Amino acid sequence: MNNNDLLIRLRYALDIKNSQMVEIFKLGDIEVTKAEVLKILTKVDDSSTDDEEYMICTDSMLDSFLNGFIIFKRGKQEPKPGQAEKPASATKITENTNNILLKKVKIALTLTSEDMLGILEEAGITITKGELGAVLRKEGHRNYKECGDRYARNFLKGLALKYKV
Repeated sequence: MNNNDLLIRLRYALDIKNSQMVEIFKLGDIEVTKAEVLKILTKVDDSSTDDEEYMICTDSMLDSFLNGFIIFKRGKQEPKPGQAEKPASATKITENTNNILLKKVKIALTLTSEDMLGILEEAGITITKGELGAVLRKEGHRNYKECGDRYARNFLKGLALKYKV
């Protein structure tokens, strides 16, 4: 799955409106118009890619959207007294985007590991708490496991089943 597919599925699962998408991108420090959001959310088959009707969502755009989504759902986090201002996004682009998606959606929606396991189970996928923990770990950790498209797709499907009811 590419980043555009992930955004389309996340938008559908959580019923995010176009105007909210623009706002979320803005919270993630990226300025996009409603027309550009529509281009990003356009499904395209590989045989006919028309640049005028389609816009590719880069890894940094997806990362900024997810950061904005956290702020949109939970509010801007103020630095504690005596704490230095955090630098802008420190997420490595080399890290698997599916892992980043799961981590940041978990944070934004304040999901516990049990909630995530329930969402995956609702979509027909059963994994252990250990496997989920491995997917949520930082890249480079000895127990880190890359999240495949199957888990990401079914997690977003489970979110749709949970939040669209």
